[in-house]
Amino acid sequence: MNQHMRDHHAAAEPRHSGESAVTGPWEPVDQRRWQLGEGARYLGSEKTGGAGESGGAGGFVCVDLLQGRLFSTPGEPGSQLRLRAEMDRPLGAVAPAAAEAGWETGTWVAALGKGLSLLRAEDGLLHETELIASPADRREEPELRVNDAVADPHGRFWVGAMAYGGDQGRGFLARLDPDGSVSVVLEEMSIPNGPAFSVDGRTMYLADTPTGWISTYDVDPATGTLSEPQKFVKISEGGPDGMTVDAEGCLWQAVWGASCLHRYSPSGELLERIPVPVRQPTSVALSAEAPYRVLVTSATIGLEEPAEHDGRVITAEVRVPGRPADRFRG
Repeated sequence: MNQHMRDHHAAAEPRHSGESAVTGPWEPVDQRRWQLGEGARYLGSEKTGGAGESGGAGGFVCVDLLQGRLFSTPGEPGSQLRLRAEMDRPLGAVAPAAAEAGWETGTWVAALGKGLSLLRAEDGLLHETELIASPADRREEPELRVNDAVADPHGRFWVGAMAYGGDQGRGFLARLDPDGSVSVVLEEMSIPNGPAFSVDGRTMYLADTPTGWISTYDVDPATGTLSEPQKFVKISEGGPDGMTVDAEGCLWQAVWGASCLHRYSPSGELLERIPVPVRQPTSVALSAEAPYRVLVTSATIGLEEPAEHDGRVITAEVRVPGRPADRFRG
């Protein structure tokens, strides 16, 4: 076992104690509950152009995955969730398309249904205007759908797919390149979650939730080609779900089923186990402008008796900034 292969159990203590990254109480941004919230991303404030380039959706976005709905929110307690799109298929996550790459303001790329689509703003909502590719259509049984997805610092868009029942080894990770080509780059996954990328885009973090493993891959910045996987950490108290990398280069990991987030150093040290008032946290995003906030989505699916905040989008103040979500640069 090399230095990156670390196994963190429910009773494990962080390697570094001290001031918590979370400095305030957890509170909901809205009272609604979702079966499966996902796709939390921070777009930037109006001052940094996040709202303008994204067609008015500054602050955070997140999805009600199974219902195909996209929402935006300032991310403050009680600030509410604003509907941005309502699709007829599961919506895993979105990324704005970069205006400097020639895209019309308010254009997005989305992990939608069985593949990838373009969305554009009309009458205050986003609508699907083009199907780019449907890589999950190549298998009839079991039926697949998109899961998590994110753009990387080099302008590519990465999307995971899984069987509705999470069947072992049936999922995959695909990549949409700036030239519009789509490639399936990793096979035989079960429930791919993430990915997330280092600040320079040369390291990709990716979880396969049922296995407990988070792996890293070296990314060729010119081509997007991945190295062989390296084991980063294994989580045993729950399943690694959505993730993000903060401005200090540390990985924030939502731990499904364990009512917590983990924060790891780039070398795989558990810096902090952060309790959250939801049993199934699914994704995490951090704002980049002070006062800094963290936004966490959650799920009620599989819970017979949801607790007070299960399925809600929750937020807290933090001392660590994040980075605005990367844009697709096709």
